[in-house]
Amino acid sequence: MLVNFDDTEYQRVFRSMEQDRADAFMISDEPEPITYRATIVEFAAKDRLPAIYPFRDYVEVGGLMAYSIDQAAMFRRIANVIDKILRGANPGDIPFYRPDKFELSINLKTAKALGLEMPALLLLGEERKS
Repeated sequence: MLVNFDDTEYQRVFRSMEQDRADAFMISDEPEPITYRATIVEFAAKDRLPAIYPFRDYVEVGGLMAYSIDQAAMFRRIANVIDKILRGANPGDIPFYRPDKFELSINLKTAKALGLEMPALLLLGEERKS
């Protein structure tokens, strides 16, 4: 059965996780939840539940962390494939590409609010940005 999620349905899911005493959760990379990323992050913060998300977009709105493909690189690759097809290439002749570059994004403000201390090794990238 396909469930159409909305704010009310996410609220029900979070109440269920609260009853089950979930310690943390992970969001799938399905396209539907990204529409509700702010709602999901808000409920996670309210319930003080650590979460890992599939895309940096969640971290940018306050989510704890994301481990994801490099989306900009993927979009460039997709544009390149579309260009080849529009120029007459046979789609079956274009090699399949599997992402090989990933990024870990951590919202340090959210980590602190949850009482989590990040290992120094994870913060090395942050120091390079400063």
